[in-house]
Amino acid sequence: MTTPILVKDVMWTQVDIVDGKCTVENALKDMKHKKTKMLLVDKSHDHDEYGVVLIADIAAKVIAKDRALNRVNIYEIMNKPVISVHPDMDIRYCAELLSHFSLSRCPVLDNGKIVGVVSLTSIVFNGLRIV
Repeated sequence: MTTPILVKDVMWTQVDIVDGKCTVENALKDMKHKKTKMLLVDKSHDHDEYGVVLIADIAAKVIAKDRALNRVNIYEIMNKPVISVHPDMDIRYCAELLSHFSLSRCPVLDNGKIVGVVSLTSIVFNGLRIV
């Protein structure tokens, strides 16, 4: 039996977390600067959950509705709670979970804290043992 490849082996640890009160305009500047399509939204208190904002959310909930980028806060358009995985999850199960929910990526949580992000791309390119 081969040793399973785990989420922590393929995730990236550069995580973009913003405050929910941040405007969409500022979030977009941050996304463009960091070349990312997803921002995680921080918890507002200890018993809260993390949220997520994707480029698609901004397109559908702000631009398509002709709302002003500087007048909409991230918390108004975020998806919450996020589906997350544990760093010790086998990538096969992670791929199944992401595919089941039609997600391309999700945060990796350990003891309730975000420690990384995993994507189907990172699973496919970094998780396969290609000889």
